[in-house]
Amino acid sequence: MDDRTALIVVDAQQGFDQAAWWGPRDNADCDQNIAALVNEWYRLSRPIVFVQHSSTNPLSPLHPSNPGHALKSYVSGTPDLLVEKTVNSSFHGTPDLDHWLRENAISTIVICGITTNHCCETTARIGGNLGYTVYFAVDATHTFDRADLEGGTISAEELSRISAINLNDEFATIVRSRDLLNH
Repeated sequence: MDDRTALIVVDAQQGFDQAAWWGPRDNADCDQNIAALVNEWYRLSRPIVFVQHSSTNPLSPLHPSNPGHALKSYVSGTPDLLVEKTVNSSFHGTPDLDHWLRENAISTIVICGITTNHCCETTARIGGNLGYTVYFAVDATHTFDRADLEGGTISAEELSRISAINLNDEFATIVRSRDLLNH
């Protein structure tokens, strides 16, 4: 990693704190780890991208008319780019993330944010497919329990573990925040 490595903070929004809407989650340290990465990137003057999901469902905490649409307080300062999206991939938002990264000669990205197995994983997969070197800070992501197809539940911890397995060595390199904070 170098000074042209961009940190992409995916959907770190207040609406994800609404447990009644989302259900049980994993990784209580996620917000602390994202905040540490954001602070380190600012300290090193590295490029930072904030991504904000704008749900099209008016009932969603992430709908632009709801207070939960706002970024979390630690996602502060002025990023180099703010992407708004309505789908899972940060590469399918406005402005165009891929275009901005290439225009700024950025070929390495670090992904953190919410949720591990949806928008973070999708962004990592697309980034890998587009030829970027992708680092996935798994401990700076979290997700929620999900119903399986047989009526059971898959825990958030298991979903995060599976996302890391799916991504590693094909789409991204799985890392921990501590691995990134001293580079």
